[in-house]
Order: sequence, then C-alpha cells, then structure tokens
Amino acid sequence: MRLKDWLIGGTNIISIRTNAGLALLRIFTGLSLAFAHGIGKLPPSDRFIEAVGNLGFSMPALFAWLSGSAEFFGGLLLAIGFLTRPAALFIIINMSVAAFLRHADDPFSSKEKAFFYMVVAVVFLITGSGKYGIDSLFRKNHKTLTR
Repeated sequence: MRLKDWLIGGTNIISIRTNAGLALLRIFTGLSLAFAHGIGKLPPSDRFIEAVGNLGFSMPALFAWLSGSAEFFGGLLLAIGFLTRPAALFIIINMSVAAFLRHADDPFSSKEKAFFYMVVAVVFLITGSGKYGIDSLFRKNHKTLTR
C-alpha cells in the first residue's frame, strides 16, 4: 500500500444513499467526539494528567495531550473527511485505552461510548471518508464499488 493510499485512500461507493449515510455518520461522530469529549481535555487539566498517570503511562502529560488531541483534532478530521484513515487509527487507539484500561472494571454501560467511537472509527479506517469527504478530492484512479 502506498503512503497516499494510506493517508487519503478509500473505496468510492457509487450509491448516493450509501455515501450520504457514511457522510452523516462520519460528520456526526467526528463532531460529537471533538466537541462533547475532546475540547474539554485540551489543554489537559492536572486532574486528567493524573488520571492518565494512574493508568500506568510513564509520561502522563504527553499522553494526556495525545488523548485530547486524538479526540478533538481526530474528531474534526473525521468530520471533514480529511486524513480520515490516520485520524480513525488515532481514535481507535485512544478509545481502546478508554475501554480496556480506564473503564476495565466498569460495567459495559460505562464502556459503551468508547466502544461505539472505536467501532465507527474502524469502519472509516476500512472504507476511508467516502465520496463526500475532502480525501475524495485528492483520490485518482480509485476503485468503485457498484451495487
């Protein structure tokens, strides 16, 4: 896989309804993640840095910044469909930490949001932004699925 394919690649689906559905999911999920969760973590508070340190991270301030950035900037990139796959990867990593470390001993209802964001990010890691994202403006010679 070429770097360009990794950064902005994706499968272009010909169905207008499918592309519209992917765009709606991508935009809502990205904006929700950025503004409901990420923006409050930037800059990281002392309390958030301490919580990250309690998870076992050796440089809690750095990882708190990375976590907040993955949620805020990753969410914004996902919403506009730019660098969708790398943004999705960072969201997946961040949500994995939230689900499997931060909420490890919590009931599923406490982990549900992290799993939801993680699964949606996996979808966009696989598909890319879809037709209605900025990434698609840079793609050439892409494969098209018809149905």
